[in-house]
Amino acid sequence: MGRSVNVGIIGAGRIGRVHAENLVYRVPDARVVAICDVIESAAQQCAARLGIASASGDHRAVLEDPAVEAVLICSSTDTHARLIEEAAAAGKHIFCEKPIALDLQRIDRAIQAADRAGVKLQIGFNRRFDPNFLRIRDAVANGQIGKPHILRITSRDPAPPPISYIRVSGGILLDMTIHDFDMAHYLIGSAIQEVYAVGGVLVDPAIGAAGDVDTAVVALTFANGALGVIDNSRQASYGYDQRVEVFGSLGMIAAENNTPNRTILSDKDGVHSALPLHFFLERYTESYTAEMRAFVQCIQEGTLPPVTGLDGRVPVVIGLAAAKSLAEHRPVQLTEIA
Repeated sequence: MGRSVNVGIIGAGRIGRVHAENLVYRVPDARVVAICDVIESAAQQCAARLGIASASGDHRAVLEDPAVEAVLICSSTDTHARLIEEAAAAGKHIFCEKPIALDLQRIDRAIQAADRAGVKLQIGFNRRFDPNFLRIRDAVANGQIGKPHILRITSRDPAPPPISYIRVSGGILLDMTIHDFDMAHYLIGSAIQEVYAVGGVLVDPAIGAAGDVDTAVVALTFANGALGVIDNSRQASYGYDQRVEVFGSLGMIAAENNTPNRTILSDKDGVHSALPLHFFLERYTESYTAEMRAFVQCIQEGTLPPVTGLDGRVPVVIGLAAAKSLAEHRPVQLTEIA
């Protein structure tokens, strides 16, 4: 164990509570000393349940607290960039949920603010810390499958989010596929040069009325020549579908869905196995804990965060290119975006 790092949390919604619980119960070197939320009662309830000393309805109470060394920004997307700049000005190390913003100039200003202040900035792409995907990354990086030829990523939610969320999220390509864009870049270890996205409204007409699609397929072309395909759906009747495969010149490595158990029952009616874990909180429990440990460790050791602000910028560029492709019905080079 290293020295303890005092943490404040901005946002006591679902993801804020997940991180708070992990820090309190599973990251021994972290000490959560403050939490806030615009709905003050949410912060108070979380603080009471987890033994957090300070709860407030104002994020400035966290940023002005001299006991707080690092902050977690778990508020709504439209507040991320501004809060990064405020936290940097306050001299706090920063973990921010993805995306930093949906505007590249806003992202760049936030990253520059952290750089000028000399504070850590880690972005919350938790899937990089999933043991299955880490194994795939290692196999590709170590040459175990040879030269990568084809990447396939399947990511399907068990149910759509509220329409109110879809209206402000940036759409499926920037609120959902953004994780897959990050994984594609991370797993192959090569820049994405071109995207071609198609989509449709096959789940809920209300999603189309809100200006989005609920089903999408994106083709990727990498700088090293590899090709990729990502498929997304807002609704999979059988649970949270998360699969990855990388095929190369010497072999293939794949990660199937995590399930509650790995047993297979065979009887006269067929061959049966468990459904995938139902949602992201179950599927990625371990990765959320691992990313918090990594954040605390980079502060303790003075090292670069494992997912930097620039790492967080890349998937937004890809997402904006994919959104342009979907709107204009053509392949889009990333150089057209940034």
